[in-house]
Amino acid sequence: MKDGIKLKGKLATYMRWPFILTILLVAMDVLLYSVSWKAGGIGTVFTAVYLLLGILLYFHRRPVFLNELISFATQYGQVQKSLMKNFALPYALLDAEGKILWMNDEFLYLTGKDQKYRRFIGNIFPEVTMNKLPLPEEVRDFEVAYQDHDFRLNMRRVEIDELLDGSQIIDADKEKNYLIAAYLFDETELKKYMRKNQEEQLVTGLLYLDNYEEALESVEEVRSSLLIALIDRKINKYFASIDGVVKKLEKDKYFLVMRRKSLEQLKEKKFNILEEVKSVNIGNEMAVTISIGIGINADSYAHTSESARIAMELALGRGGDQVVIKDGNNITYFGGKSQMMEKTTRVKARVKAHALKEFMSSKDKIVVMGHKITDVDSFGAAIGIYRAARTLEKKAYIVINNPTSSIRPLMDGFLHSQDYDFRMFVTSHEAKEIVDDNTVVVVVDTNRPGYTECEELLYMTKTIVVLDHHRQSKDIIQNAVLSYIEPYASSACEMVAEILQYFADGIRIRNIEADSLYAGIMIDTNNFLTKTGVRTFEAAAFLRRCGADVTRVRKMFREHVEDYRAKGEAIRNAELFREHFAISVCPSEGLDSPTVIGAQAANELLNIIGVKASFVLTDYRNTIYISARSIDEINVQIVMERLGGGGHLNIAGAQLEHYSITEAKDVLKQTLQKMLDEGDI
Repeated sequence: MKDGIKLKGKLATYMRWPFILTILLVAMDVLLYSVSWKAGGIGTVFTAVYLLLGILLYFHRRPVFLNELISFATQYGQVQKSLMKNFALPYALLDAEGKILWMNDEFLYLTGKDQKYRRFIGNIFPEVTMNKLPLPEEVRDFEVAYQDHDFRLNMRRVEIDELLDGSQIIDADKEKNYLIAAYLFDETELKKYMRKNQEEQLVTGLLYLDNYEEALESVEEVRSSLLIALIDRKINKYFASIDGVVKKLEKDKYFLVMRRKSLEQLKEKKFNILEEVKSVNIGNEMAVTISIGIGINADSYAHTSESARIAMELALGRGGDQVVIKDGNNITYFGGKSQMMEKTTRVKARVKAHALKEFMSSKDKIVVMGHKITDVDSFGAAIGIYRAARTLEKKAYIVINNPTSSIRPLMDGFLHSQDYDFRMFVTSHEAKEIVDDNTVVVVVDTNRPGYTECEELLYMTKTIVVLDHHRQSKDIIQNAVLSYIEPYASSACEMVAEILQYFADGIRIRNIEADSLYAGIMIDTNNFLTKTGVRTFEAAAFLRRCGADVTRVRKMFREHVEDYRAKGEAIRNAELFREHFAISVCPSEGLDSPTVIGAQAANELLNIIGVKASFVLTDYRNTIYISARSIDEINVQIVMERLGGGGHLNIAGAQLEHYSITEAKDVLKQTLQKMLDEGDI
């Protein structure tokens, strides 16, 4: 069998060197003959002896040499096998299906298995699934945990094509002619120190008293200092218990410093400081509420502090009484369960009105737009801004793409009037032709860029104004020069009505414009039943003085019989989830504005005894629209935020794309169940 073995490569060349050197000796003999025949003869004899000995050694010693090679190779293979078996790094070989074929001693020790174990590696490490096995030329890394240890599992393919091609006893699928090598790297200590380092990270925050002035006014003057002292003590004691530091900056503002570990403790407690501060009562009629903004994971302390400031602005913009954590681009909310108190002063409205006037005076054109599927509140607010622009004798346009039946009666009144330019309403395409650097874009009734009628307009000019009454989320219009967002307001029309009172002396609002603004307030407050404050009635009174007619507005918003039937169908088919949540589906076929009907049905469902919140789903243009309503016990805004939407404490909504009605309803129920279990609602 050895006779059939042939040497090749560098080793074969090395064995042939004696014969190659014989050629050199022959050449030397030729030269010797030219000098002396006697010397040449002697050289020839020695060359012949050398060649003969070389041939004898080559053929006689070749089997012995091959034996030595084979013995060395065998021993070398055994050494390799022994090294792999006793290798300190855990190592295993898997087949193409991920089943374990072989494990070295360290792998066996760590997993507690034996060499006969032939199951899928995912049975040991659940993080590994079939679709996560490595592809050709790919290395896969997994973070896995096993018996209180943290590992990094490295997997890669080992091709065995040549081995299989030369084998006479093994046949394999050509598509699976590879093995998978798996290495385990113990990173328990590394993870431990990483966690410890993360726990020691600096976290900065801001804490504001939302209603400092109002709370002090509700208590006797001699007790006011005691109230503040009790709140200070409550705040300092709370954060001292988690190894935090509190520094009072102003009478109603505090600076917080703590470790990341302390923040995790507060998360587990769901920031119960929000409720503890409310419990401070020495006869004050109004409970004190606080807002907290926290910044983490920024690349510097300065940026961490800036993140805390942004988080605080977001908390206040959402109505206060909550905690907002800004972790890079991720925003987390806690609290926000109570209704924001209405501000009795209108100083802010006056300041914003003057600022708006300055911006509008400096430009030639004003373009107003609301949210997609424009409703009455959005339309009325846009009409109010249109009137402000016309008062300044500026060209003004309102962006509306697809007028719904809810706004068409109002819209027709403007289109059929000779007092208004027939081009006052434009589509998104037309608006993009109008907007330039000399244009003010005013966004009403929304503060999210993706919800606007034409998001592209926000990037076509630098002068953007936002007027909205919805709570802010992390996705807000960032580049606004003026942002007036008041969650306590009942509607955008209420805010615009207040602005108009301070916008210009003797501003003349026509009857049809007053009707539009009044209708927006009426619709958003459900005929002045929800989110209605003193300033809401003051705005309504102002509009009434300007010529708004209650009867005319009511007649304008009477419903078609098909809409009324659809609303009745939604109410009839409502189901109670967990006894207090009414969930229903509003039919959309044949309806011009099914989302509006769905919102009306959600309002009606609140009239059922025991219902704390209602949710009506509407399938419209391949999107599921959810209208959420509550009276006072449930914050539907935080429910809708879990689904990517938002709104107010009592009025909110969300849009789900690529869902069926059944799937959307299941997701809603799962969200409600989870929030109930976690105590978030």
